[in-house]
Amino acid sequence: MNIIIAGDGEVGFYLAKSLTLLNYNITVVDPNSELLGRLEKETDLLTIVGDSTSPKVLEEANVRDCDLFLSVLHDESINLVTCILAKKLDAKKTVARITNAELLSPKHREMFRDLGVDEMVCPERIAAKEITNLLNHTVATEFFDFSGGLLTMYLIRLEEGSPVKGKSVKELSQIYSTLQVRIVAILRHGETIIPHSDTVFEAGDMAYIISKANQMDTVKKLAGGTDFEIKNVMIAGGGRIGRYAALTLEDTKRITLVEQNRKRCEDLSAVLSNTLIINGDATDIELLKEEGLTNTDAFIAVTDSSETNVLTCLHARRFGIRKTIALVENTGFINLSQDIGIDTIINKKLITASYIARFIVKGAAVSSKWLSGTNAELIEFVVGRHATATRVPIGELHLPEGKATIGGIIRGRETLLPTRDTQLREMDKVVVFALPNAMDKVAKLFD
Repeated sequence: MNIIIAGDGEVGFYLAKSLTLLNYNITVVDPNSELLGRLEKETDLLTIVGDSTSPKVLEEANVRDCDLFLSVLHDESINLVTCILAKKLDAKKTVARITNAELLSPKHREMFRDLGVDEMVCPERIAAKEITNLLNHTVATEFFDFSGGLLTMYLIRLEEGSPVKGKSVKELSQIYSTLQVRIVAILRHGETIIPHSDTVFEAGDMAYIISKANQMDTVKKLAGGTDFEIKNVMIAGGGRIGRYAALTLEDTKRITLVEQNRKRCEDLSAVLSNTLIINGDATDIELLKEEGLTNTDAFIAVTDSSETNVLTCLHARRFGIRKTIALVENTGFINLSQDIGIDTIINKKLITASYIARFIVKGAAVSSKWLSGTNAELIEFVVGRHATATRVPIGELHLPEGKATIGGIIRGRETLLPTRDTQLREMDKVVVFALPNAMDKVAKLFD
């Protein structure tokens, strides 16, 4: 697949590096020669310094042979114009990063499709939706549904009270043979581990769990934590993410939003009817205490500063807040933040990449989810008629050891958690957890 990425910063840089691991043909167009210099040192990608709204630059990038054109600059107007031009110059599919969520309405989507923009992604809107969902799943720090929720991936922290602590995979399969969940991977001190029979689970492990529908109680039990209801929410930061989150939550929860910029507070008051808006500094702990921090169930920090978000979440933890969510733009902070006790990290680069991943799956793949804190991917494949996977049981497929594992199977409306003896059939949907260097080999098994 030939992919062109037009960017002007870290989102394009991150996407390019991530897609390189998947062996795609990547060309990056960016006006920043210094950033492209960094990219060239770390990869062997083709880079072009220039303006993505220039037809000449796009032709130099060989846009006519482009299967997927991604425009992820900070300016949504440039992204839209770039995609329109790319489509006119024969790019097969275009995706534009936007900031104005109003453009996602059916009316506007159809209008831009007619102009040549096939898809639009709004990271801030997706982040706000993810925050809303996480507040309804208090044990999980990340989750993703496959096939409308027939299978779900949860990321949970194994607490000291977890019943799996100190037990191996082999012991767990014997004790919990009737459970409708499966731990497919763990993240331990920044290392992604696909467990084998002798792997022993430890307190503090971040466990990726594939679950059948309606198994949230089992997931909670495995985590070893206690469930709780979130009624009071404090949001630090009134930018797009904070505003979208408050709009979504204010009719069902009591929301307090703290924003330092007075003009932004005035704008927020015009769109938020059931949210208490405080004009103040989120790092002022005394102010937060006065406004009810100690009575808050969840603290969400989405200011423009990653450092502020991490710091305020740590303060919230110190005051007994049970659910903390921080916006962290530096991907290097993700594992560190989780290690020091922040429940969930929101990262716009990862959110954008994960959304775009659905357009770049290849072969038998129908959907995928890029995971925070690791370069691994969850992919949903449809088993082809003559696929290798239909000829032998799963235990004889020879998946790359330590690099890939099958988490679950969807057969019509039935869900299966596989064993070594499970036989795949044509049209089965298979959810696979895989590292980048195993992706090609895994994909060939199902095509």
